[in-house]
Amino acid sequence: MTSLEPLPLTTAPPKERVAYLDNARYWVMLLVVIGHVLTQFTEMDSARGVYVWIYSFHMPFFVLISGYTARNYVGDARQVRRIVSTLVVPYLIVETSLQLITRHYGEGPDPLRILSPQWLAWFLAALFIWRLTTPIWRALRYPITTSIIISLAVGLIEVPNVLALPKVLGFLPFYVVGMHMNRQVFERLSAKPIRIASAAILGAALIICYVYSKNWTTDWLLWKQRYDESPLRATAMEGITQRAELLVIGFVLTFAALSLVPRGRSWTTRFGGRTFYCYLLHGYVILLLDLQFDLFDKIDQYGVNAVIACIIGAFILANLLMTKPVSVAFRPIFEPKLKALFREAEEKKAAASSS
Repeated sequence: MTSLEPLPLTTAPPKERVAYLDNARYWVMLLVVIGHVLTQFTEMDSARGVYVWIYSFHMPFFVLISGYTARNYVGDARQVRRIVSTLVVPYLIVETSLQLITRHYGEGPDPLRILSPQWLAWFLAALFIWRLTTPIWRALRYPITTSIIISLAVGLIEVPNVLALPKVLGFLPFYVVGMHMNRQVFERLSAKPIRIASAAILGAALIICYVYSKNWTTDWLLWKQRYDESPLRATAMEGITQRAELLVIGFVLTFAALSLVPRGRSWTTRFGGRTFYCYLLHGYVILLLDLQFDLFDKIDQYGVNAVIACIIGAFILANLLMTKPVSVAFRPIFEPKLKALFREAEEKKAAASSS
């Protein structure tokens, strides 16, 4: 019986952090936290418009950046270890604990559905799948076209929520486009005329969402239901058309937002390097405020003032969770070393080949 072949060890050394990308992560993380808070107020016109505006591009933005940063994934020993420690382990911790919390308050699944993410951990599952399939998208002749076809077609069939597959396949074009981008594209977006146009596009989109969103079905923005499923209830052609429109809107607003991201280093750069912990932790705070203290129902009566207060609170919460003490405290939990799980000899070879 032959021994298993080790994973390839030749890999580029870990890259230096890019200020522009960390700045982008910072701003999109603010949108993620604010969007999740506003989910509690989607029946209120003053919040619904902002919610729809955020959800029309914040995850496409996040996914595209993730695709760009993962474009060099080849599946070597160091990269596989990184996937296990920063995606698989956090997924299991977050999904299990959040389901236990919601079940404690009578709103969680029973029995637990660990492979069927209910909320935040879906993105960790998505990153896991996208990362492993990166070599495929690099090898295909028409990867972007293929990913778009998959995204449009997935709403026509029943796809189980195992590792959030409906959303993974729905958002796939943003990941594939991101991994095929290069630095020159980001640099061209920084041209002054493009930045002016981008600000106008994002502003116009916000106004449109604020004025007209009361008549829209916001579940389209979740990218997980079949087209003919409630509450979408669309025909095949209507579903494909609506998904195509969301893809176009997502790309346009994402590139507009990327155009406005600052290029230089600042305090947002440092915070942007710690968005991982903010993403994983902010859901616990929102659940506690909702299920334990019933906060959002209590302040709903204050209307727009409650919405403004929650946006400010979300901004403060996000920044607190991106501070260094938080990253130091939670790194051993969410980014464990896992030395006992991997072959030490291969680690040393990988380190030697990187030096």
